[in-house]
Amino acid sequence: MNVKSAVLGGGLTGITLARLLHEQGEDVTVLERDTTIGGLCRSITDAGFTFDLGGSHIIFSRDTEVLSFMLSVLGGNADRRKRNTKILYKGRYVKYPFENGLYQLPDEDRFFCINEFVKNLIAVEKGEVPPPENFAEWINYTFGRGIAESYMLPYNEKIWNFPARRMSHHWVEGRIPRPPVEDIIRSAVGIETEGYVHQAVFSYPVTGGIEALVHAIAEPVLPAVRTNFAVRSIREESGGFAVSDGRKTVHAERLISTIPLQNLLPCLADVPAGVQAACDALRYNSLCSVFIGLSGDVPDISWLYVPDPATGLFNRISFPSNYSTAVAPAGHSSILAEITYNDGDTVSQMTDDAVIEHTVGSLIAAGIIPSRENVVYTGVARQKFAYVVYDTGYLTNVAIVREFCRERGIDLVGRFSQFEYLNMDGCIRSAIDFVGTNG
Repeated sequence: MNVKSAVLGGGLTGITLARLLHEQGEDVTVLERDTTIGGLCRSITDAGFTFDLGGSHIIFSRDTEVLSFMLSVLGGNADRRKRNTKILYKGRYVKYPFENGLYQLPDEDRFFCINEFVKNLIAVEKGEVPPPENFAEWINYTFGRGIAESYMLPYNEKIWNFPARRMSHHWVEGRIPRPPVEDIIRSAVGIETEGYVHQAVFSYPVTGGIEALVHAIAEPVLPAVRTNFAVRSIREESGGFAVSDGRKTVHAERLISTIPLQNLLPCLADVPAGVQAACDALRYNSLCSVFIGLSGDVPDISWLYVPDPATGLFNRISFPSNYSTAVAPAGHSSILAEITYNDGDTVSQMTDDAVIEHTVGSLIAAGIIPSRENVVYTGVARQKFAYVVYDTGYLTNVAIVREFCRERGIDLVGRFSQFEYLNMDGCIRSAIDFVGTNG
């Protein structure tokens, strides 16, 4: 089989690339190792409940072009919701982001946060605080010790499963906004403020879960998608590449990879030891998603951040039945709990049943599930590659691997191929930009 472009990976990025290249008249094929497309944006429907396998996803973006693209391909299969996001803090539902909900904290905690914020702000303006050199220092530098210790540090160390002092801070500008001092003061005295306004209204497929978005994008190029094609070798040849799964070979003039770098490099011959070491040093988190179907209702919350390790292993709880009325049977509701982990740690060694038991018991103790009698469905999905972790060696290591791929003529697009923490809109944007430059 001969094509102009071969795209490795049929996740959101790979499918978007294929569609955009197809629209330009290019001959393209997508090679996907699994039986279905979608990657981290796959969904499952079972017993009337629909859950997203790669953690809860919603459709929103500051990027108006990307947002318009997502909503236009979904057409009528999209519900709109107002965000109602909370943080579970000492048994209270505190408004998200944390700095906009200070008025809901216990008095001493509220004083601690505002006092440390002001003290830190003055010290920074006087030049008494050195510029941050890691993520933990950036959090303290930006929010002060009160907000840092009460929420930002415990939550981030929980989701990243990694010490914040050993993480780089180069990635946080724009992703974690600096709160205006006026908003901090308003929040502390009980005047309503809003943060992350681009998420204030979000959309979600009525049916099919987030995978419905991938299938809507894929519709024009489904004949060009080859599933069950696990790439085993990539060989450079005159005029392009030969890509094989050990049984069949695809010959392509251009190779675009959207698969994890850790899966790409083993397919290549003569990878220098230094490049392999740099790739091996790139950190990522795996994700365990726990699905719970309930009789009755859940709190009127979109999703809930859980910073306290004592509450449970999960860092975020989502309520999919609040996104669409069609993802749970009538009279029922649903919860999706997300737990990040790494090979060799406690969660990686727990059975699925043990993870379910821990999650259900913890949610009952937290008052989120009334009782075990309400639980009518449970399930678990694990994703090996879920979050890119920016440790302090990241910039050096990723540059080495990217340069090697560039020299080999392999284009890298998307979350785990560029090895960047891209949301769905960022993945689509990376595809649009690539095709605009290289199409």
